[in-house]
Amino acid sequence: MPRLALYALAVCVLAVAAAVVSFARGSWLGIVWILLLGVASNIAWYYVRKAKNDKAAEQGSAAG
Repeated sequence: MPRLALYALAVCVLAVAAAVVSFARGSWLGIVWILLLGVASNIAWYYVRKAKNDKAAEQGSAAG
């Protein structure tokens, strides 16, 4: 897994924890953490797919 995807995944986990704490304390600030979670998960998904596509392209060009 690419390093940037791992960092984004770590941000996802921390954002979930922050959202849970915010909502447990009765604060609506948790909505911001949920939005950050969405952005970070999209970044992680992008880098995982990019690495997979780069690997497939590299194998395709080496085979051809």
